[in-house]
Amino acid sequence: MTADQLRRAPLDGLRRDYPGVRLTEVPFRAAVNLRADPTSSSVPSSVPSSVSSSVSELLGGQPPTEPNTETVLGDWSVLWLGPDEWLLLGPDGAAPGLVDRLRASGIPAVDVSANRTTIELTGEHARDLLESGCALDLHPRAFAPGRCAQTMVAKAQVILRQTGEQGYELLVRGSFAGYLATWLDDAAQEYVT
Repeated sequence: MTADQLRRAPLDGLRRDYPGVRLTEVPFRAAVNLRADPTSSSVPSSVPSSVSSSVSELLGGQPPTEPNTETVLGDWSVLWLGPDEWLLLGPDGAAPGLVDRLRASGIPAVDVSANRTTIELTGEHARDLLESGCALDLHPRAFAPGRCAQTMVAKAQVILRQTGEQGYELLVRGSFAGYLATWLDDAAQEYVT
């Protein structure tokens, strides 16, 4: 048996369709956590003078500096989690290579791909469903595509991203994924006539 045959998604490929909302698991996303002062020049002299320029050189663009935003750089989405913390999300299996390149540039990076799974919510009632269990203001004037936040949904800690006008992703720890999926299933029953 190969390692790929042993690997299982926390929600076994969840996919539920309700009127106006769809829940889908997006498993096995590459995830790299990056913590560093974005203006630091404490990296070795043989590499660029700041984290921003190092990431820019490796990914082809700057990481976001505005709170709770994300930037798409090629195959990677870079989410601002704090003044000195970003989460880079990319294709399955891509994390080890990026971590090696970041570390070679003097940037501390950790492969956290196995830490979370993603639940994608789409449809005209996706925001309504989230609002029933999340204290964030999700109105488009406050939270729109390209925004992200660390928050709670139904007492589960998540990283929430808005991916489109009617699309959201909830990055949740594997140990809370079943609980959150059950809560979302239950809350979605409101839309079943």
